[in-house]
Amino acid sequence: MSSLIAFLNPIQAENKEVIVSNRFQEDGKPVPFVIRPISESENKELMKKHTKRDRKGQESFDRYEYIHELVAMAVVHPDLANADLQKAYGLGISKCLSNMLNVGEFAELSRAVQELSGLDTDINNDIEEVKNV
Repeated sequence: MSSLIAFLNPIQAENKEVIVSNRFQEDGKPVPFVIRPISESENKELMKKHTKRDRKGQESFDRYEYIHELVAMAVVHPDLANADLQKAYGLGISKCLSNMLNVGEFAELSRAVQELSGLDTDINNDIEEVKNV
């Protein structure tokens, strides 16, 4: 049986810089977005927020708004809550980000957030790969 030390001291995922566009430049160089991983508890709250129940008790899930808010929550820089950014692009972090990026840029940022949060990998594939070495 293994000790609990590994569970009490997990390796922390670090924030990641992602360049999603050449449109955002400073001193002639593209400025990256900085993103962080999303925890399962944050994800659960977002899923609850975007799940609605009608009068008949049937649930519907607004996947579009969920994904946009998930990605916006992961953005550390630029600060999407900044008053100047929200004045320029719209109120609320999700709306601000949606108006700031074009669809391809948003897709790239979304992919990076999912990857950093572990949604792109199957841990069982990694285990099999290690076994075969």
